[in-house]
Amino acid sequence: MAEQALFISTAPNVRFSPGQIVMTQGVDSLIQQGRFNPASLLRRHLGGDWGNLDSSDWQQNDAALKSGEDRLFSSYEVAPDLKIWIITEWDRSVTTLLLPSEY
Repeated sequence: MAEQALFISTAPNVRFSPGQIVMTQGVDSLIQQGRFNPASLLRRHLGGDWGNLDSSDWQQNDAALKSGEDRLFSSYEVAPDLKIWIITEWDRSVTTLLLPSEY
């Protein structure tokens, strides 16, 4: 994941630092199977594109981004039967990629 982190940290439109980037076993397995590219989702998350959230959750993320006092949450539908969540902790120390079933 170090190469991914380097690529992401130098990408344009990054609005916050992800801290350490980690993933669950389920996400790692999907990546190994070639079912999605984590870099594209991380770029969206770090750029403030929160994915498939309602307007209330979107606004909550935008407020948390400004205040730095709450976590940042994104949800992406990468296939009809597959969602990936990305959560950055309130202190921006860790960003986790996970399946909703692993929450």
